[in-house]
Amino acid sequence: MPRPVETIQTQMTHRMTDSDRPDDQSELAVKPRTRSQRPPMYKVLMLNDDFTPMEFVVHVLERLFHMTHAQAIEIMLTVHRKGVAVVGVFSHEVAETKVAQVMELARRQQHPLQCTMEKE
Repeated sequence: MPRPVETIQTQMTHRMTDSDRPDDQSELAVKPRTRSQRPPMYKVLMLNDDFTPMEFVVHVLERLFHMTHAQAIEIMLTVHRKGVAVVGVFSHEVAETKVAQVMELARRQQHPLQCTMEKE
C-alpha cells in the first residue's frame, strides 16, 4: 500500500539533522588547478669540420632528421659557412638519442663529424 506523500516528506526532513547540514562558514578544500609545464627543449647542433664530406652530412640530415633533400642541403651549407647549425629542437631524451645516432653513424663511416646538444 503506497504511503502518503506527506509522510515521506516528514520522514526525509527528520532524517537530516543539523549536524548533517552544511554550515555556511565551512570551507571546502579546493585544490587549485595546475597546468603541467612543458619539458625543457634542447637544440641539436651539428659542427663543421674540414674532413667530413658534404654528401655524408646531407645523408645524415635526411636519414636521422627526416629532412627533404633541399632542407638537408640548406642546413649542410649553413654548417659549412657558419661552423655550426641547429638541426632540430627536441625533448632531452630525443635530442640525446639524435646526437648519439649521428656520432655512431659518423664513427662507423670513419668521419670526424661532431654533433652536440644544448638547452634552448
